[in-house]
Amino acid sequence: MSEKLKLDKDIKKKLDEFHKSSSLVAEEVLFKTFPTKVREISVHSNNPELQQLIDSTASPSSPFHFSHMSVTDTTVYPPPSGSLADEPESKKRKLDDGKTNRSHFLTSTNALGDGARYYNHMVANKHLATVHGIVKKECEELAESIDKVKLWINLSMPKIEDGDNFGVQIQEEVLTELHRSQESAYNLRDSARQSHLARAKLCSKLIKYPHIEDYTLALKEHDQRQLYIARQNLFDIRNVYAILTDILHKNINKIRSPKGNNSSGLY
Repeated sequence: MSEKLKLDKDIKKKLDEFHKSSSLVAEEVLFKTFPTKVREISVHSNNPELQQLIDSTASPSSPFHFSHMSVTDTTVYPPPSGSLADEPESKKRKLDDGKTNRSHFLTSTNALGDGARYYNHMVANKHLATVHGIVKKECEELAESIDKVKLWINLSMPKIEDGDNFGVQIQEEVLTELHRSQESAYNLRDSARQSHLARAKLCSKLIKYPHIEDYTLALKEHDQRQLYIARQNLFDIRNVYAILTDILHKNINKIRSPKGNNSSGLY
C-alpha cells in the first residue's frame, strides 16, 4: 500500500505565515482603516480629498458643490478639419491606373468612427469625469479592504464537524454582509461607465436634432443628476464603512474564535 501524501514542512510553514500575515492585515483594516474612513469622510482631516467628500455643499471650491451643475457644454461643434463630412460615404478615391485605393478609403472612414453619418462632435463633461474619478477611487479602496477581511474570516473558519457551529454561522453571516457591501462598491464603481453611455446617447440625439431644445435640457438635467448622485454615493460609501465597522466589532470574538463560548448571538 502506497504511503499517503503529506504537506511538505516548508510549504506548511509558508502557509502558516500567510495565514498569520492575512490576519494582521485584516485586523489593521478592521481596527484602523474602517473607523478612520468613517471619521475622515465625515469631518475635516489632513487629507484635503477626504475633507471635501461629504463637506462639499459647504465649499464652492469642492467638485461636488451644486454650483458646478451649470458647467454642461451643449454646443454642437462643427466637424474637425480634414473630415469626410462633405464627401459621400460611398465615394472612393481612384488611383492613376483606375483601381480603387481601398486601403486609403478604409483608413479615412475608420479614423472617424467606421463611417459615422454625422461628423459634428460634442465635448465631454470634464468636471463630471473628475467627480467620477474621486468616487471610483473610494469604491476601489472599499472593495480592496473588504477583500482582506473576507480572506481573514475564511481562513479563520474551523474544519467542518458536528456540533458547536454557531460561531461558524456568525462568520458566514458576516461574510454575506461583506459580500453585499463589496457588490455595492462594484456597482458604484460602474456608475461612471453607465453615465457616459447615457450621455453619449443624448449627445448623439442632439447632434442629429440640434433644433429640438428638449434634448439640450435633457443633457443639462443628466449632468446635474450625475453630480447629485455622485455626492450621494459618498454618503453610501461612508455608511457602508460605518455598518461594517459596527457588525465586525460587535462579533469580533466569534469571528476570531468561532468554536468558543456560544452563549451570545449575532448582533
